[in-house]
Amino acid sequence: MAQDFLVELGTEELPPTALRTLMEAFADGIAQGLKAAELEYGDLKAYAAPRRLAVAVSGLAEKQQDKQVEKLGPAVQAAFDKDGKPSRAAEGFARSNGVTVEQLSRKDTDKGERLAFISEQKGAATDTLLPGIVDKALAQLPIPKRMRWGARREEFVRPVHWLLMLFGNRVVDGEVLGLKAGNTTRGHRFHCNRELEIHSAQDYVQQLRDPGYVVADFAERREMILEQVTAEAHNVNGEAVIDDDLLDEVTALVEWPVALTGRFEERFLEVPAEALISSMKEHQKYFHVVDGDGQLLPFFITVSNIESQDPAQVIHGNERVIRPRLSDAAFFFETDKKTSLETRREKLKQVIFQQKLGTVYDKTERLARLAPAIARMIGADEAQAERAATLCKSDLVTEMVFEFADMQGIAGYYYAENDGEALDVAKAMYEQYMPKFAGDELPKSDIGTVIALADRLDTLVGIFGIGQPPSGSRDPFALRRASLGIIRLLVEKNLDLDLRALLEQARDQYPRTALGEYNMVVDQTLAYVLERFRARYEDQGVPAEVFMAVAARHLSQPLDIDNRVQAVYAFSQLAEAQALAAANKRVSNILAKLEGAAPSKVDESLLQEDAEKALYRAVNDARTQVAPIYAERRYTEGLAGLAGMRETVDSFFDHVMVMCDDEALRNNRLALLAQLRALFLEVADISLLAPAK
Repeated sequence: MAQDFLVELGTEELPPTALRTLMEAFADGIAQGLKAAELEYGDLKAYAAPRRLAVAVSGLAEKQQDKQVEKLGPAVQAAFDKDGKPSRAAEGFARSNGVTVEQLSRKDTDKGERLAFISEQKGAATDTLLPGIVDKALAQLPIPKRMRWGARREEFVRPVHWLLMLFGNRVVDGEVLGLKAGNTTRGHRFHCNRELEIHSAQDYVQQLRDPGYVVADFAERREMILEQVTAEAHNVNGEAVIDDDLLDEVTALVEWPVALTGRFEERFLEVPAEALISSMKEHQKYFHVVDGDGQLLPFFITVSNIESQDPAQVIHGNERVIRPRLSDAAFFFETDKKTSLETRREKLKQVIFQQKLGTVYDKTERLARLAPAIARMIGADEAQAERAATLCKSDLVTEMVFEFADMQGIAGYYYAENDGEALDVAKAMYEQYMPKFAGDELPKSDIGTVIALADRLDTLVGIFGIGQPPSGSRDPFALRRASLGIIRLLVEKNLDLDLRALLEQARDQYPRTALGEYNMVVDQTLAYVLERFRARYEDQGVPAEVFMAVAARHLSQPLDIDNRVQAVYAFSQLAEAQALAAANKRVSNILAKLEGAAPSKVDESLLQEDAEKALYRAVNDARTQVAPIYAERRYTEGLAGLAGMRETVDSFFDHVMVMCDDEALRNNRLALLAQLRALFLEVADISLLAPAK
């Protein structure tokens, strides 16, 4: 027999940004608990609203299945003497299991025949196991900091108020987090602020909805909000901009969603749209509305948690709340424009970048020297690069950024434009922070790209130079993100720059006395960035050995590294790849055992076997064929051409004795193998693709 199981934990309002994660983790914890208890069930469904976490399980077995438990004892040979009498070991094993030796069984094992005790273990009733499963699932939730309340000893992310646990139509007899299980939940805090009796899991969702005014299903509530917000925007001839994270957060804030449209004065549209959006989105959890061209409209959409009889009053209240926020943004914008970014630089002398590395002003001075050097490498305007680097951090001391931290860079763009700076200089103010996260867009302008590179290089070299690289999960200067940003900028912007040279340029902008690791910092930082490169490929599904084959060349140009990795990955998919990789590994092992360098010149007159003559011709032909291809970095094409050598290489190893007694012959064959290996080593160490034995 099977029954449905329902558990709901009622709480104070749960953290909205964590609700979805908590819901999914609770469901996973229940599923793992049921699996560990060997309890069969059908479907499992998670629910979550601001004041509750719940899981419903259908078709849950009423008890564990009975099973046989087998215990192995001593070997039969040691269990009886030559007269067949049981030994002490046999008697002790029987006694420990509460039976006689005669009641024991015998079992064949890979270590011979042994005594065994087989017993029937009755399965436990499911309802006796459920409290422990629920308690463990709650204890394992990803809660960074738990709290206590009142005089209670129990801890949770928020105070708990009720516990509903039903198995079939019976209340589970148990206690979790100090709460005795019952069959009641509670409705909406305003529309139905009373207890609701739930008779079974099937009644749960409908009872909460009517009369409870609670949509328990997170996904359903999210879809309702999406549809309502979209419809509200269409009513004012606009399109709602619906960010997934904001949608999840709003879904976690309401039990009964009702979308309403408010408006603000059009005069506020003179303020940078990003500041208005920040006010609406971050502070009030409003969705903003744009026209067909993506321009901000003077409307916002809020999602209320009540179905008001007078929605106009709710709208008016929200308009009254947002107006001061927008007025502040307008005031800050107008005030900031009265002082140029150049003038604000003096204030950067009071802002510490890092205690040992000086102020943000000092950082901009270094960037102003580094940026022109990078600009020269990529053919960008050096004067504009220097100007952008000089001004790039000045907006940090504006009122706008002080109030709206996410306006960093964006505010700089508007203020640079207001100051009459060149357009590319202004663009670099916000492009310097791109990419901000994985998948984020890259700078479009050359000057923005230069400043984005210079800023990250300066930070990496500085922090490594004072001996404070990231450790574990600790990365206060976001060096992992900076490294990935540099890689993306160089590779995806098709910039053929040497990262070692860039790091040396960045290091040289610091006084030698500032960096305790001055002589080692370039090597350390380069190794760190390239390690992030490896992780990037792993995320793309490229096997680690492919990157390691290229890394064996000890290269430092990310664009060239990427070209080689893509080529080696394509080569590894060919049918000939494994055989050639194994051959390269064999050659590598042979050459590694030599004392000193392998001979390099092949004497054609010493070639005896047909197989070695064929390999000599193949190597020479391949060298002629791939040399111009390699010169143009068409590595994929080059390696594909070398794949045709497989049969010739296999034949050589099948028919030719390399380490023969004749020294001249042996050295000639070693030289031929060295030339073969060099063909592949031009791209990567292909031998590393061969599986380890």
